[in-house]
Amino acid sequence: MEYNIKSGSPAKQRVACIVVGVFEYRRLAGPAAELDQVSGGYVSGITRRGDMDGKLEQTLLLHNVPNTLCDRVLLVGCGKEREFDDKRFRKAVRAATRALDACGARDVVSYLPELHVRSRDTPWKVREYITVTEHTLYRFDQLKSKKSDKQRQLLRMTLGVPSRRDLDNAETAMAQGLAIAEGVKLARDVSNLPGNICTPSYLGDQALQLGKQHDNLKVTVLQQKDMEALKMGALLAVAKGSREPAKLIVMEYQGAKPSQAPYVLVGKGLTFDAGGISIKPAANMDEMKYDMCGGASVLGTLAAVAAMKLPINVVGIIPSTENMPDGSAIKPGDVVTSMSGQTIEILNTDAEGRLILCDALTYARRYNPATIIDIATLTGACIIALGNHASGLFSHDEELADDLLKAGQDSGDRAWQLPLWEEYQKALDSNFADMANVGGREGGSITAACFLSRYTQDLRWAHLDIAGVAWLSGKSKGATGRPVPLLVSYLLAQCGGAQA
Repeated sequence: MEYNIKSGSPAKQRVACIVVGVFEYRRLAGPAAELDQVSGGYVSGITRRGDMDGKLEQTLLLHNVPNTLCDRVLLVGCGKEREFDDKRFRKAVRAATRALDACGARDVVSYLPELHVRSRDTPWKVREYITVTEHTLYRFDQLKSKKSDKQRQLLRMTLGVPSRRDLDNAETAMAQGLAIAEGVKLARDVSNLPGNICTPSYLGDQALQLGKQHDNLKVTVLQQKDMEALKMGALLAVAKGSREPAKLIVMEYQGAKPSQAPYVLVGKGLTFDAGGISIKPAANMDEMKYDMCGGASVLGTLAAVAAMKLPINVVGIIPSTENMPDGSAIKPGDVVTSMSGQTIEILNTDAEGRLILCDALTYARRYNPATIIDIATLTGACIIALGNHASGLFSHDEELADDLLKAGQDSGDRAWQLPLWEEYQKALDSNFADMANVGGREGGSITAACFLSRYTQDLRWAHLDIAGVAWLSGKSKGATGRPVPLLVSYLLAQCGGAQA
């Protein structure tokens, strides 16, 4: 969809539809009050009759409002004005987008960005408006023989801002919002593909295509012989049970001087996880195609960063393989040697994500990173702890943790910090190797993070466990694209580009 920024009176807009907000109880927000005035009280007359009282996410489409140049006016309920915050703004935008998608309007001017959102400025509202709108309109029907009969009507969205002074910053925010939305879409698209299509090789090809689209992005895909030369014994151990060759995908974005330390993102890229010899139950195993959502989020984040041409250096690393139960697969009790030289006793082959990540984290050291963040659908225990609302965040670096928590708040892609205390490390003790790959049932997401922490000592490192937020199950099954918004918000802040 095409987006534009404009400053001007809603009464003078000759378009298919104008979107304005209404607060409880029937209080017309600024642009809505202006339309009411020029229409001789037509809008307030509608609300007084009880058709729209301003409850959050309520919508009402009006036709032929007197003395206006538009065909329609969409009233959007915003709830109580004193409670109108980030979350309610996003809900109002989502409701407006659904209503517009259901009607025949092609050309829309929305004045929701003019509403006051506590502690947020116009650029933030513009950026969030675009990302929420695109997320709401997303469809995945690439694999259906018959596409949806519904034709998308909405083609052009203009966002109204309070004054001409806001135009420049709003234009920048619009470009950022579009880049983030495209990054989220890319992450969702590759995640929603089945494992027979989105293999490690396919994921590597997608990264290479992305590199061809951006001159500032260099992409390298390491093959098995390369990983053998690097002695990535943990990653290659997981790959032994699969007929699909493993890949280590490396994306290097340069937006600053080569001497500037990069921000490194490492994403788990398990394109299908059957559990290996410790095989998973059959129920819902199809959802294990989503075990590469961490890698997909790195791909999407690098796409957004390259599109925005951020003035920083960023490296994305995606270790990718399958975890399958083959005759040559690793077995419980096996001991493998990681790239770092540390040995690992495999007690559960379904705890494979940490095995491929530990070698990728060791590989990332060569970049002398400013910070390093790994992203993984790592543990079911994190879902038990936090549900599907927040990513689990682990870090010994409190400044980095605070930056990521703030990025989550700013983007609506929230995380919650969990402890990483020394006491939990004992659960990984092994009689036969330097460590076991799992602890007990207790604190499973924490002991998994403890495992990764043994490969990131002396680095500014954080771990995001996205097992609960990377996809939805049930009727709305599909990838969410998280945590691309969080990661991009964090990187924007590192180059002074965040506008909170």
